[in-house]
Amino acid sequence: MADLYEKLGVTRNADEAAIKKAYRSLAKKYHPDHNKDNPQAAERFSEVSAAYDILSDKEKRGQYDRGEIDEQGNPRFNGAGGFGGAGAGGNRGGGGFGGFNFGGGGGGDFGDIFEGIFGGGGGGRSQRGGFGGRSAPKGSNNLYRLKVPFVDAATLHPQRITLGDGKTIDLKLPAGVENGTQMRLAGKGQPGPGGAGDAIVTIDIQPHAFFQRKDDDIILNLPISLAEAVEGGKVKVPTAEGAVMVSIPAGASSGKVLRLRGKGFHKKSGGRGDELITLMITIPENDSDLKQLIQKWAGKESYNPRAALGL
Repeated sequence: MADLYEKLGVTRNADEAAIKKAYRSLAKKYHPDHNKDNPQAAERFSEVSAAYDILSDKEKRGQYDRGEIDEQGNPRFNGAGGFGGAGAGGNRGGGGFGGFNFGGGGGGDFGDIFEGIFGGGGGGRSQRGGFGGRSAPKGSNNLYRLKVPFVDAATLHPQRITLGDGKTIDLKLPAGVENGTQMRLAGKGQPGPGGAGDAIVTIDIQPHAFFQRKDDDIILNLPISLAEAVEGGKVKVPTAEGAVMVSIPAGASSGKVLRLRGKGFHKKSGGRGDELITLMITIPENDSDLKQLIQKWAGKESYNPRAALGL
């Protein structure tokens, strides 16, 4: 089985930022939504997500580097009646789990997407009887894909989700949410000897009719009339939180960008992005009055819009 570092394409001494960057690049490349006719891509997506779940967690990464757990997060049998690598410590001849500690704290902001992983650091109480006094394995994780409207993602509007047990909860979206973000709901998975596993919710932000996203900013192409471009004035502009009035400067050209500060997505680091409005002058088709006006005005025109191009 391939080394977890190899799966992410990083060296063993890579720092947290490098691991996260590699994961996000691969997850975007192999995301199932972008590879609907490629089952191998979905398998690769699961592999890199599972690798990131271990390597993004300091405790799990340490256990993996010491040989205490394998690529699935399961304890390794050391051949001497226990589990773990040479540095695992504990009882090496008593048939228990040695010094192996299941779980450890919950992974990064992109959790595992595979089932059957041991522990999650919760519990706290020993489940004795065949486990050497250590924690018993938790149940499998339940996987969910949640489609979130674009505007709801931008405003962090809570999303109602029905779990496998039939219970409905309102899920609070995190700041910095993006397509592919995974959220972990502790104890909402399958039951097991050491307690229930978790629910892993993958966020799928839906496209919008006229908004687009660039990093934490919202992009909008705004049609304006010729009169609004020439004379300027106030016009209604849609935002993720409803329409607002925006001033169009007199003499505006197509391509001019206006900025509405704080109307974008919530940033993970705090604050919000902006809404960037690109003005697009539109004219009606076959308007005889407008044609006559332009013909009259064109006779007085001395302005060359292509002068900067040397034309």
